[in-house]
Amino acid sequence: MRWEGRRESGNIEDRRGMGGMGVGLPVGGGIGGLVLLLLISWLTGTNPLDLISPSSVPQDQTAGTTGVRDKDPQAEFIAVVLADTEDTWRDVFRQRGQAYVPPVLVLFNDATQSACGVGRAEVGPFYCPADRKLYLDLSFFRELDQRFGAPGDFAQAYVVAHEVGHHVQNLLGISESVTAARSRADDRQANALSVRLELQADCYAGVWGHYASARGLLESGDAQEGLNAASAIGDDRLQRMSREEVIPETFTHGSSADRARWLHRGLDGGTIESCDTFSNGTH
Repeated sequence: MRWEGRRESGNIEDRRGMGGMGVGLPVGGGIGGLVLLLLISWLTGTNPLDLISPSSVPQDQTAGTTGVRDKDPQAEFIAVVLADTEDTWRDVFRQRGQAYVPPVLVLFNDATQSACGVGRAEVGPFYCPADRKLYLDLSFFRELDQRFGAPGDFAQAYVVAHEVGHHVQNLLGISESVTAARSRADDRQANALSVRLELQADCYAGVWGHYASARGLLESGDAQEGLNAASAIGDDRLQRMSREEVIPETFTHGSSADRARWLHRGLDGGTIESCDTFSNGTH
């Protein structure tokens, strides 16, 4: 990606280096760390936010500096990606006669406070609708590369754009509608709705990629990196990593094929309308 020298978002809250909070994992044993919680939360039907502890943290550990604190190329890259998502969604919302209010991205190490509870790095990146913030421990990208086999800068950008996609859903009222529908549904129907919501966030990530490509941010092969990342964290693949058996009824984010398909649809279509996973299903 051609990101050097581009605008960095000011909507960054850097909490890294503020000290750990002594929060243990909510589960024990198994393959440990990030992979274990991803397999539990992303792939077996548990909302990742349900694994975030409601414990409180001292106030001085809930606020960081504005912008990237130190010269850190990876963090600066993420700030550029976030800025570009702001440009994209501001344009898309303007075309719809709406105003886009960008989210804040919180960089942290290990664990930090959110309005949804204490967020842990082991849960992976997440969006908290209650405070409209994205939470990211950059160590996730090492796991994405080494554990899930999805290297590349656009793979990392896709992860950020997916979480921004959840913010877009929040602004449009989609998340609230789905949450209400899930509360009335049985487990299988609730999982299906979760899948549709996640696939739509993948598609919205593709919408950003469509605009980013038009602005010259993407290089040859970048889109494929994103598609590889979407496929690498599909429910079916990660369930095989943990237990060999694949149980589609417990999917929460979608199969590898579906995640890549909807990301590709957003990249091609470049519109909110091209991402209607609820009318079109998962295919």
